[in-house]
Amino acid sequence: MADYTFETVTHTVYRWIIPAPEPWGTTAGEISKAWAVATNAYRETHELARTDPVPEDALRFRVRDDTIVIEFTTEE
Repeated sequence: MADYTFETVTHTVYRWIIPAPEPWGTTAGEISKAWAVATNAYRETHELARTDPVPEDALRFRVRDDTIVIEFTTEE
Protein backbone atom coordinates (compact mmCIF):
# COMPACT_ATOMS: atom_id res chain seq x y z
CA MET A 1 0.00 0.00 0.00
CA ALA A 2 1.30 3.45 -0.90
CA ASP A 3 2.07 5.98 1.79
CA TYR A 4 0.84 9.48 1.13
CA THR A 5 -0.67 12.55 2.73
CA PHE A 6 -3.39 14.87 1.58
CA GLU A 7 -3.88 18.55 2.24
CA THR A 8 -6.25 21.29 1.20
CA VAL A 9 -4.97 24.85 1.17
CA THR A 10 -7.35 27.78 0.96
CA HIS A 11 -6.12 31.16 -0.27
CA THR A 12 -7.88 34.43 0.37
CA VAL A 13 -6.92 37.38 -1.80
CA TYR A 14 -7.64 40.89 -0.52
CA ARG A 15 -7.75 43.55 -3.26
CA TRP A 16 -8.12 47.32 -3.41
CA ILE A 17 -8.92 48.43 -6.95
CA ILE A 18 -8.19 52.03 -7.89
CA PRO A 19 -9.74 53.35 -11.12
CA ALA A 20 -7.05 54.76 -13.41
CA PRO A 21 -8.69 55.34 -16.79
CA GLU A 22 -6.77 56.70 -19.75
CA PRO A 23 -5.68 59.26 -20.65
CA TRP A 24 -5.13 60.73 -17.17
CA GLY A 25 -4.75 57.71 -14.92
CA THR A 26 -5.18 58.41 -11.21
CA THR A 27 -3.58 60.62 -8.59
CA ALA A 28 -0.95 59.81 -6.01
CA GLY A 29 -3.52 60.78 -3.37
CA GLU A 30 -5.95 58.07 -4.49
CA ILE A 31 -3.18 55.45 -4.52
CA SER A 32 -1.98 56.65 -1.12
CA LYS A 33 -5.44 56.32 0.44
CA ALA A 34 -5.90 52.77 -0.88
CA TRP A 35 -2.34 51.84 0.16
CA ALA A 36 -2.98 53.04 3.72
CA VAL A 37 -6.21 51.06 3.99
CA ALA A 38 -4.55 47.94 2.54
CA THR A 39 -1.64 48.30 4.98
CA ASN A 40 -4.02 48.57 7.93
CA ALA A 41 -5.98 45.55 6.71
CA TYR A 42 -2.74 43.56 6.41
CA ARG A 43 -1.79 44.48 9.98
CA GLU A 44 -5.24 43.53 11.26
CA THR A 45 -5.32 40.24 9.36
CA HIS A 46 -1.88 39.28 10.66
CA GLU A 47 -2.51 40.67 14.15
CA LEU A 48 0.29 43.22 13.97
CA ALA A 49 0.35 46.36 16.08
CA ARG A 50 -0.12 49.70 14.29
CA THR A 51 3.53 50.47 14.98
CA ASP A 52 4.85 47.16 13.62
CA PRO A 53 6.37 47.42 10.16
CA VAL A 54 4.66 45.64 7.30
CA PRO A 55 7.09 43.36 5.42
CA GLU A 56 8.39 44.94 2.24
CA ASP A 57 6.95 42.19 0.07
CA ALA A 58 3.55 41.99 1.82
CA LEU A 59 1.56 44.12 -0.64
CA ARG A 60 1.62 43.71 -4.39
CA PHE A 61 0.73 46.40 -6.91
CA ARG A 62 -0.67 45.25 -10.24
CA VAL A 63 -1.67 47.22 -13.29
CA ARG A 64 -4.81 46.15 -15.13
CA ASP A 65 -6.45 47.77 -18.15
CA ASP A 66 -7.88 50.87 -16.43
CA THR A 67 -7.08 50.14 -12.79
CA ILE A 68 -4.25 49.76 -10.30
CA VAL A 69 -4.71 46.89 -7.86
CA ILE A 70 -3.13 46.57 -4.42
CA GLU A 71 -3.39 43.09 -2.96
CA PHE A 72 -2.19 40.57 -0.43
CA THR A 73 -2.95 36.90 0.07
CA THR A 74 -3.46 34.77 3.15
CA GLU A 75 -3.36 31.02 3.38
CA GLU A 76 -5.33 28.79 5.74
